[in-house]
Amino acid sequence: MKNPYASDALKGMRAVVCGASKGIGRATAEMMVACGADVIALSRSAPEIPGARSISLDLEDTSAIEKTISGILIAGPIHILVNNAAGPPGGPLLDNDVADFEAPFKRHLHAAHQITRMVVPAMEEAGTGRIVNIISTSVREPIPNIGLSNTLRGAMASWAKSLSRELPPCITINNILPGFTDTDRLGSLAASIEEKTGRSQEDIHNTWMSQVPIGRLIEPAETASAITFLCLPQSGGIRGVSLAVDGGRMRSI
Repeated sequence: MKNPYASDALKGMRAVVCGASKGIGRATAEMMVACGADVIALSRSAPEIPGARSISLDLEDTSAIEKTISGILIAGPIHILVNNAAGPPGGPLLDNDVADFEAPFKRHLHAAHQITRMVVPAMEEAGTGRIVNIISTSVREPIPNIGLSNTLRGAMASWAKSLSRELPPCITINNILPGFTDTDRLGSLAASIEEKTGRSQEDIHNTWMSQVPIGRLIEPAETASAITFLCLPQSGGIRGVSLAVDGGRMRSI
């Protein structure tokens, strides 16, 4: 997908994109680079993204987050923060014990909160800030067989909505709700359903697509385009919303 924005749309902005090694995170980092942002791409594998600075970071490691974000802030404010991380394994919610919640909540809600608290003072001083959380359509319509993920995404959405009432006026926070997107995560979910139900992945895919009015998977770059839009200087009036990029799959308003 061609970058729909001007090459200087984010010029002068420093952006931190979490979970940038692949999928939506990587597409977002690439698009923001194309829009002129100074991008710092974070993930465990330190992805090589042309034009971006890559740093290895485990979002479940509180001490590592503190050290990494502090180091980035030494060079100047972070104007854009994209909170994104890999989702937990699929399966019925009652198959999970309490310990299963710990790691997913650490790398999603806990990490997002820690990083946000660290970057907000510099955003406020700079007079602008954009925070976008990549969560899921399950915050409105829970998705079968991913009970732990549904629970986690709902917590993220409530956290963000609460912050939208507390953050300084110059800082926005919004959520993107991806639908069925052409990523490794969706392939893993299909494999998990196949293992548990015996249905073929082709059948699973066809069932999914029957629910999507556009009749296809969403490309990561399409979702990245929506994320980038929420980070533009002109998008300061959009605050506390959850924007679905799902091809019209959700039935709720």
